Amino acid sequence: MAGDKARLVAALCSLIVLAAFIDSTQSASCCLRYSRRPIPCKRLLGYTVQTINTSCDINAIIFHVPGRFVCADPAMNWTKRGVKCVEDMRRKMEEIMENGTSVATTSS
Repeated sequence: MAGDKARLVAALCSLIVLAAFIDSTQSASCCLRYSRRPIPCKRLLGYTVQTINTSCDINAIIFHVPGRFVCADPAMNWTKRGVKCVEDMRRKMEEIMENGTSVATTSS
């Protein structure tokens, strides 16, 4: 009986530690403030949208650039231009892929 209680307490403690670890890792991946420096379009690889939730206190656009992530204010004009730039690049890549596929199909 005492052994069962000890196992239960150990299991509960483990769950609490695990929950705290998960919560801290989620908040570590959140933007806490915005960068003030615009990122040139040619450096942008992509972006992620962060919304306010239990772990993240601000809305943000997280730009993916070589070797790091940059947090940007979604209301700023340079952020909107960056998102448009990434979307334009995606559209161009899709067109290239579609045209490449259709060219390969017709030349067979």
